[in-house]
Amino acid sequence: MRIVATVVDAREAARAAALSPDLLEVRVDLMEKDPAAELPSIRSAFRGPIILTLRSEAEGGRFAGSPGEWWEMVEPLLTFADFVDVEMPFSSFAPLIRGKGKGIIASRHAMDMPASGELRRVERELRRYGDIPKIVVRPADEQDLLELLKFTLRAEKPVCTGVLGDEFRFARVILPFFGSEFAYTHAGTQAAPGQFSLADFKKVQALLGR
Repeated sequence: MRIVATVVDAREAARAAALSPDLLEVRVDLMEKDPAAELPSIRSAFRGPIILTLRSEAEGGRFAGSPGEWWEMVEPLLTFADFVDVEMPFSSFAPLIRGKGKGIIASRHAMDMPASGELRRVERELRRYGDIPKIVVRPADEQDLLELLKFTLRAEKPVCTGVLGDEFRFARVILPFFGSEFAYTHAGTQAAPGQFSLADFKKVQALLGR
């Protein structure tokens, strides 16, 4: 398991760096300042790998543009990234991203809980263009959560899984025990409902002996 700290500016990046996450995720769609002006300071504050994410409205973010507009925003920022989060509608740009030496986290954020067969289909589709598939769902009940845990355990690795919402937020802590590659936290700005702060996640990790 690797801990990812989500940040939206250099101040949060410096705060996160002091707690030594494994990676930073820069949420470009949540940034109030010009990303091109802010990213050099973020890179200076944190020497580890950086994930660049421009999350669409359809998957819980704020970006509302077309695939072409997505690329226009992402391409100038690639020099500061080690990985790029790429949703399925933007997957046609994966070869260009890979050609620049960047890894791809192929992501799908569902607003419900897909059936187990659908989870496997999505995983296969994400692996066609990405290095690490990331599948985030919203369980409706404990049975859904058990299905997600089982899927995570049995899936080809690496894989990243997660949950949306507050009701089953504890799953963010236990999914890595079942094989999820990344655990996403925040360093000040909560990027999704239920997300733990980096400091709190580190405390829980220590209590669990991880």
